[in-house]
Parts: sequence; C-alpha cells; structure tokens
Amino acid sequence: MTTRTHRRTRGPLALQSPGFRRLTSAWVFTNIADSALYLMLAVWVKDLTGSDSAAGVVFAMLGVPALLAPFLGQVADRVSRKWLLVLANLAVAVVVCTILLVDSAAGLSWIYAVVLVYATVAYLTAAAQTGLVRDLLPDEHLASGNGLLSSVDQSLRLVSPLVGTALYAVWGPHAVVILTAVAFLVAAGLLATVKVLESPPETAEERGSYWTELTAGFRHLAANPVLSRLTLVIAITFGATGLVNVAVFPIIEQGLGLPTEALGPLVAVQGIGAVIAGLTAAAVINRRGEVWTFGAGVLILAIGLIPGVTTSLVAVGAGLAAIGFGVTWSVISFITLRQRLTPARLQGRTGAATAIAINLPQTVLTFLAAAIIGTIDYRLLIIVTAVAALASLLLMPRGSTVSQTAPGADATP
Repeated sequence: MTTRTHRRTRGPLALQSPGFRRLTSAWVFTNIADSALYLMLAVWVKDLTGSDSAAGVVFAMLGVPALLAPFLGQVADRVSRKWLLVLANLAVAVVVCTILLVDSAAGLSWIYAVVLVYATVAYLTAAAQTGLVRDLLPDEHLASGNGLLSSVDQSLRLVSPLVGTALYAVWGPHAVVILTAVAFLVAAGLLATVKVLESPPETAEERGSYWTELTAGFRHLAANPVLSRLTLVIAITFGATGLVNVAVFPIIEQGLGLPTEALGPLVAVQGIGAVIAGLTAAAVINRRGEVWTFGAGVLILAIGLIPGVTTSLVAVGAGLAAIGFGVTWSVISFITLRQRLTPARLQGRTGAATAIAINLPQTVLTFLAAAIIGTIDYRLLIIVTAVAALASLLLMPRGSTVSQTAPGADATP
C-alpha cells in the first residue's frame, strides 16, 4: 500500500509533511541570506585591502566555530529545536546589521568578528535543523527531504550570488547586509509556524555525566563501522578543499584574467551541478545505497578540481559544475545515512561531531593556504586537493548498502 502511494505521489515525498513544507519555505529565505552575504564579504574585504590572504581569511573564519560544535550540538539536543531556530535567526539578523557601521579597511577586524558570530550561529542552527528534519520525516523520506533542502540551497546559489554582487556593485555592501537581515527575519517568522511533535530531550539519567553527554556524537560515529569510515573520508576530502578556498581568487585573476566580481557568477555555475545532484540524489540512494552515492560524489569532486589549473573559462566552469555535483551527492548521502542510523535526540551532537570532522581540517588548511598563497603557485594547491580526495577513497567501506536501522536508532514502521 505504501509503495503504491509513493508511486502516485508527484514531487519529493518529503513534501507530504506540512511541517517540512514550512521548514523548506524558511530554508529558502535562510539561503538567500547565506548565499548573498558570505561571498559579498570576501569580495568586499578583497576590495578594501587588495589582499588575497585577507579575503581568504573570511572563508577560514567561517570554520573556526567548529571548535564549539560539540557544545552547540549539546544545546540543540537539550531544547526545542524549533524555537532555537527561531531565536537564532532573529539574533543573526541583528548581528549582521552591525556591519552597516563599517565603511573602510579600518573595520576589517569587526567584519571578521561578525563572520565568527554568524558562523557560530550557523553551526547551532545546522545541529538543530538536522534533528528537526528527523522529527518531521519518516526514515524512507529522509533522502527526499535532504535532497530537496540541498536543491533549494544550491538553486539559490544560482541567483543569490548574482543578486548580491549586483547590489554590491550598484549600491555597495550595505544593501546586501539589509537584504540578508530581512531574509533572516522572514525565516524566523516562518519557522515559528512549523507544527511538529518534537522528540523529548533525554533525562539526566540518560545523558549521564557532562563529558559523556558532550562526546556522545563522536562516540556514536566511531562505534558504527560504516559511519566512522565515511566520516574519515569526508574529513580528508572536504578538509583538503580548504586549500582551494584561498586559491579561488588567483584562479579568477591570474588564471582566467577576470575581476574579483566574477566569483559570484562562477559560484552560480557550481550551483548548476549541485542542483542537478540534489534533484537526483534520492533516486540514486534508493537504487544504489548511501555508501555508493557518497563514493561517487567524492570521485566526481576530485575530477572537477583538475580544470582549475587551466586558463580556460569553459573548462573551469565545467569543473565547478562537477564539484558542485560531487559535493552535493556526498553530503546528502552522508547526512541521510547518519540521520537514519542515529537516535532522534543524538542528532544535534552527531551532526556537530560531523561538522568538526569536516570544518576543522578545512579551516586549518585554509589558514595555511592564506599564509603561503603569496609564495606558492596556486595550481599546486589544486593538485594537492585533487590527489587527497582520490586517495581518501581507499578508505571507503566495502558494499553499497547498510542495515535499515542501527541499534538504538528510532525506527519508522
């Protein structure tokens, strides 16, 4: 009966949930804000200082709060995730507005400070949202829901960077800041109307000691043989991409001979591949399994990096589309498997542990690349990243499927 109903349903299965539909609407506005803001800040810092390193630090600062991820995940698992998301969006709207006070390179340190706060809130909301999605959707709809959220995210990357850079070019950075703040406020309003029966927080006895509670996400990932290997692969691959974060401006200016404003359109090209991946991920996962889809995504990502060493705009664009595709397949399949094999009230801490595995290595390598970019050929950074991604595939677990529900996970009948 369930199978026949699914076959007659048009569109992503996750949209059968009214609460998830409202969450998706809020996600649209959140991503309008995200995509328009962080790229604009990097371009603005580059224009204020003329320094590739200073602009690269913006990307690095986005990963620094990964150090706080265990504490943020712990908070997300202890409280109402819905209202945590509402308050977080309201708070970040206020913080972003303080950038309106900056009008010269003298405010560079304040820009970095705002990026730090902004990124910290992003880690908190990511931990809360992964748990909320788990509460809203049955296991068989998780891939559909994650694919839809990713498609929304990446679709807006086709538009928001262009809008952001256009606003920046015509009216300056403050126009982008205002757009971002308004989008976060709208998202907060939509999230407040989500109807969901949230899983209850753990009792004090279930949480155990503070250290036991804090490290539960790491221990859960390490204890599962499939999740532990995939976490290691994604840490190596995505960590290595920190080198490319800093190489992006030399690719544009030295390799392609374009102005820094070209970053927006190029990221939009990357979004094309990501949108396609988001729309196809659920079908591939259902047919081949999360592990196979994850490995294929990493391979496509590695191949897509290679054209970055060329001076061909067409080749670089094709490579960016492949990178967007590969990253999206990898992320959707990993998140879906992790959500499915993780108890409901461990989602935040497990998501936070994953964030550390991905973002901490990436942040360290981004800072390293920012320090040496002036003395090393940027193409070497791209090659090293591609080789690291390919080498990480040697750690992949064998087999393309895992059991539908791991011990301790909340099963959906």
